[in-house]
Amino acid sequence: MSHKAGFVNIIGNPNVGKSTLMNALIGEKLSIITSKAQTTRHRILGILNGDDFQIVLSDTPGIIKPAYELQESMMDFVKSALIDADVLLYMVEIGEKDLKDDAFFRKITSSKIPVLLLINKIDLSDQVKLEEQVSHWQSKVPNAEIYPISALEGFQVQEVLNRILELLPESPPFFPKDQLTDKPERFFVNEIIREKILLNYKKEIPYSVEVETESFEEEENIIRIRSVIMVERQTQKGIIIGHKGQAIKKVGVAARKDLEAFFGKQVHIELFVKINKNWRSNTNQLKRFGYNN
Repeated sequence: MSHKAGFVNIIGNPNVGKSTLMNALIGEKLSIITSKAQTTRHRILGILNGDDFQIVLSDTPGIIKPAYELQESMMDFVKSALIDADVLLYMVEIGEKDLKDDAFFRKITSSKIPVLLLINKIDLSDQVKLEEQVSHWQSKVPNAEIYPISALEGFQVQEVLNRILELLPESPPFFPKDQLTDKPERFFVNEIIREKILLNYKKEIPYSVEVETESFEEEENIIRIRSVIMVERQTQKGIIIGHKGQAIKKVGVAARKDLEAFFGKQVHIELFVKINKNWRSNTNQLKRFGYNN
């Protein structure tokens, strides 16, 4: 029996639902999801295995015009996703007309690999608007196959998956068949904590934060985790901790619940806050946090 395998990379503007789609296709919550732009900072691989196929899905940061070093690194992840894709999923949402970067858009429209253009969030639209959107994108990206979907509701997600399977090249698997992702456990601890910060704090705070897990000790019945929340300024440290530590406690409780569901066992988590000045513009610090690699 022949075996198919390939890289299927998801790109698009911020907030189009790339992470929701990735999680829906994989059947696991690998990518964190919030309504805030720039929630995804890394390129995250999710591996979907069958007896005769392996789909390596790649969730990338939303395409933006970079304003500082961290955002430059985020866009490097998107560029790498364009290079190694066997199938490209270009996601837009109802009402969108353009990609935020012309150079990326030209690469998509001139792509020699199959492009599936997914119009997401159609559950928020009506038939007339949807038909208008399909027509618009057919003229802008004539090399793409168009699928109206709702990643959140699961509408047409299986159809997209079926088409991906048809388009995959014949190849042995790239990863062991029991592997779900390319990221280590600590990465997901960091991401889950960061998701709770994105959900619980406003304005600039979530974008000034990076999380580093200093220790991850797995015992038979419990995982003990110690993580540090990095901020850029003293005032941000105070906001993260909150009055009498209430704000950071709320983050810790919410993160623990998700981590227990993710790892399937009891979790004890300790959170600390440290100041790491201007880490978003410091090349050495970005390398330490897994950017610029």
